[in-house]
Amino acid sequence: MFRYVLTIYIYLFFIDLYITSHLNTHTHTHTHIYIYFISKGIPIFIVMGSFSHNQKQTLFILLLATLITLAVGQGTRLGFYRTSCPRVETIVQSAVQTAIRNNAAIAPGLLRMFFHDCFVNGCDASILIDGSSSEKTAGPNSLLRGFEVIDAAKTQLEAACPGVVSCADILALAARDSVVQTGGTGWPVPLGRRDGLVSRAADTANLPAFNDPINVQIRKFSDKGLNTQDLVALSGAHTIGTAACALFSYRLYNYNNTNGPDPTIDAAFLPTLRGLCPNGGDGSRRVDLDTGSVGRFDNSYYANLRNRRGVLESDAALWNDPTTQRFVQRFLGVRGLLGLTFNVEFGRSMIKMGNIEVKTGTQGQIRRVCTAVN
Repeated sequence: MFRYVLTIYIYLFFIDLYITSHLNTHTHTHTHIYIYFISKGIPIFIVMGSFSHNQKQTLFILLLATLITLAVGQGTRLGFYRTSCPRVETIVQSAVQTAIRNNAAIAPGLLRMFFHDCFVNGCDASILIDGSSSEKTAGPNSLLRGFEVIDAAKTQLEAACPGVVSCADILALAARDSVVQTGGTGWPVPLGRRDGLVSRAADTANLPAFNDPINVQIRKFSDKGLNTQDLVALSGAHTIGTAACALFSYRLYNYNNTNGPDPTIDAAFLPTLRGLCPNGGDGSRRVDLDTGSVGRFDNSYYANLRNRRGVLESDAALWNDPTTQRFVQRFLGVRGLLGLTFNVEFGRSMIKMGNIEVKTGTQGQIRRVCTAVN
């Protein structure tokens, strides 16, 4: 029990530092965090201070990060590099910011890369390893972009703190920074992951796919310790994503061998999609997954699902199945349901996902370059 209490107080110390540097920079707010324990040592946090709406969201995510990391952290923690590489977050943030400024498509690329890394043997940067049969070469990863951003950040970190920061942690930070750069709310990233030693294309077979039905999506997420709300929240990353016509054009012309379109697509939206992806046209052409909100990290993705304008079949299924539809409705603030704040819940789910099967302590290694094991 004492160790548990001590751990929480250490986390609160780093939360206080984060509040001081991020929330109170332009205010005179005085913040006090009180902690109480109820049955079985479960902590309750009471925060005293005045905050704006955005600051409240950020603080809520901070406290969630503490609780989630204590529950599933497996060795990751806030402030991991505080003494060994204090500029790690600044360096990664700068690399991501520069890259997205030059190419906006980098943001969804880095977010998707982290997702694909965590779902294959855990968040261990195995997706970054080069090789003729590595994860990079697998079909689901063939169109990933942003590898050069991770390499650039790693080069700078090796110059500043040689052999200290893992590629897995760089990728976790880059995913968060991609959201922030596109207008989303950030979250504190627990660090301390180590890099994996194995990368096999064959291991990507169970990645969530563009045409998975809801029961398969739920099972794949459950296998990684993520629940149905996490599935719907993390799918919201598609608010800044695009997809190649080849991944959904079958829905437009010959759905399930009917020689017609998927009947769940909004009839007024179908001509738009057909115009972007003509039958027999360029399958590599990219189409926005969140129509009308390209490049903005917001909850309009869920409004498009409700309006039957989901582009991928797996996205459309979130509205078409009642199991997931209720979470979409809650993100939209439908009257009569307990609302969910997208930015808050997305950050919470990203923290959970970022702790899938992580390697810590003496497991794995700290790669000198991210594209190859030492």
